[in-house]
Amino acid sequence: MSTPIQETWSIHNRINLFLLDAVSHDQLALLPSAKGRSVGQLFAHMNDVRLMWLKASAPELLEGLKKLGPDSHSKADLALALQNSGKAIESILGQASLPGGRVKGFKPHVTAFLGYLIAHEAHHRGQVALILRQNGQPLDKKISYGMWEWGVR
Repeated sequence: MSTPIQETWSIHNRINLFLLDAVSHDQLALLPSAKGRSVGQLFAHMNDVRLMWLKASAPELLEGLKKLGPDSHSKADLALALQNSGKAIESILGQASLPGGRVKGFKPHVTAFLGYLIAHEAHHRGQVALILRQNGQPLDKKISYGMWEWGVR
């Protein structure tokens, strides 16, 4: 049985995958108008930051997960990495939600950790939308509004 914290994380992760699904293979290579990561690199970065937290707080959950780095990756590879790292983060959140539980290396508590992770990744979702717009390929309104439909994701 999952906790509300785990369920919130799971919804958030599905929204990342919803956005990734809406991005074409060619759009993964798009860059911002100023210096920065490409669309694909942003998704890879989200995965890699998750792995950084797993290494610090629950290295036993890293088995089978791989850092993607800044190289270009297929949508399928990005989606699989986000799904798998998302499940591992969900495990940390579940363990830390138990009485006396905590996220090793993070203060003050598990709810703040969840907020930190979501804020970080939502920031990068915004960057993806901005990069697409800067390159004349804005997200379809169905996708833009769909990212806010937490009750159905």
